[in-house]
Amino acid sequence: MSEEFVKVGPLSDFPAGSQKKIQVGQLDVLVANVAGNIYAIGDTCTHRGCSLSDGTIEANVVTCPCHAGRFDLTTGKVIVPPPRVNAVSFEVRLQGSDVLLKKR
Repeated sequence: MSEEFVKVGPLSDFPAGSQKKIQVGQLDVLVANVAGNIYAIGDTCTHRGCSLSDGTIEANVVTCPCHAGRFDLTTGKVIVPPPRVNAVSFEVRLQGSDVLLKKR
């Protein structure tokens, strides 16, 4: 993925309360709309490779459905193990009605 912002879809594809797995280049990315704020981190749990988009989200935290590891959606940082490695995080930008992402 380049260092530039990449359009991933219109904001209407990510309604409030939603979480969705998308493909950005070679990466699976979890895009979540939490109370009107869009967040994006790598969708693959760094512990055993489970899909975070199948997990639950409370506030700004996603819980992996496999072993209950937790990641901060704003930074990709591990909050609760067993994962030890942070998830990839993305800067999110809205341009008109489009959602754009850039890997941090």
